[in-house]
Amino acid sequence: MKRTIYLDNASTTRIAKSTLDAMMPYLTDDFGNPSAVCKNGQDAKKAVETARSIVANAINAKADEIYFTGSGTESINWAIKSTALMQNDKKNHIITSTIEHPAVMNTVKYLEQNGYDVTYIGVDSVGQVSIDELKNAIKEETALISIMTANNEIGTILKVKEIGELAKSHGTLFHTDATQAVGHIPIDVNDMNIDMLSFSAHKLGGLKGVGVLYKKAGLQLQPLIHGGGQESGKRSGTENVAGIVSLGAALSDVMSRMPHAETVRLRDKLIAGLLEIPKSKLTGDLINRLPGIASFVFEAIEGESMLLMLDHFGICASSGSACSSGSLDPSHVLLAIGLSHETAHGSLRLSIGDHNTDEDIDYVIETLPGVVDKLRQMSPLWNG
Repeated sequence: MKRTIYLDNASTTRIAKSTLDAMMPYLTDDFGNPSAVCKNGQDAKKAVETARSIVANAINAKADEIYFTGSGTESINWAIKSTALMQNDKKNHIITSTIEHPAVMNTVKYLEQNGYDVTYIGVDSVGQVSIDELKNAIKEETALISIMTANNEIGTILKVKEIGELAKSHGTLFHTDATQAVGHIPIDVNDMNIDMLSFSAHKLGGLKGVGVLYKKAGLQLQPLIHGGGQESGKRSGTENVAGIVSLGAALSDVMSRMPHAETVRLRDKLIAGLLEIPKSKLTGDLINRLPGIASFVFEAIEGESMLLMLDHFGICASSGSACSSGSLDPSHVLLAIGLSHETAHGSLRLSIGDHNTDEDIDYVIETLPGVVDKLRQMSPLWNG
């Protein structure tokens, strides 16, 4: 039987048995609606509130600052669009970075098409935002800064605390997409001066279809979804109880292993092994990097062909953001850090999870050089 090595955890993660066990009662006997007054409804509500407290504790927030949504994308849309709508009569300027996830990029582009002024802050060769450039971009009309906590493709951890301090000093709201970061690196919304933070359950071992928006107490946001007034009247729609419970259970589990020393060890072993391949390059910040992401570009290689060949050998990987797969265009993140179109096409992201082993890493280090060599022999761009 062909072995399968899953190294696409930045795309989505498997649900651990303990998490599945925690959520199963809410798919079977405890199926009640949290808004119902009967016992099974109140039991469901209690489970939702327990998960809310777990999420709040993980980022040093208060439980009533946590709102459950249907995805990280929904949370991002809510934070950005509502802020823009509520301040449009006073402020219509938004700042973001050139390496944001499409959930942020396409939301601000939508607002830009509808009359809002958007500034895109560039990054350096490892994906770090220039604090000086950001400072110079802020003006009286700036309603919001939305810059991610860590990049989903190259793994760079951004200077969120400095960005939050700068936003606060100018009286500007700060939202961060922390989808890849929560549970993997320490986050303190108060210490980092974060006004809004979004993430999703399935990136850390929970069920797909559950997102979170942290909204600082006292900050008013218009609902994005109207209806029955769930989530304190801010996000209507009957709560996905089983999914929310899975988020709480998975987050408790992943937080217990922080700082993920074993994942970092495997990541560094993988990086060292693959950089032995000629004309290979690590992308992203070598030091300020998420524990599980190792990202590379290989000269004269077409990324999609590399993924197909790796899949043939049982290795599941990515050429960047899973949300952008299927596009023939090179990654906007890799272009933003200064890579050429040709080089950016040869990208590979390997993202390690808690289930991966030394044997998995050894297999990739043994397999990938042959894949790269075969593809280069077929490439008209290779003259090595």
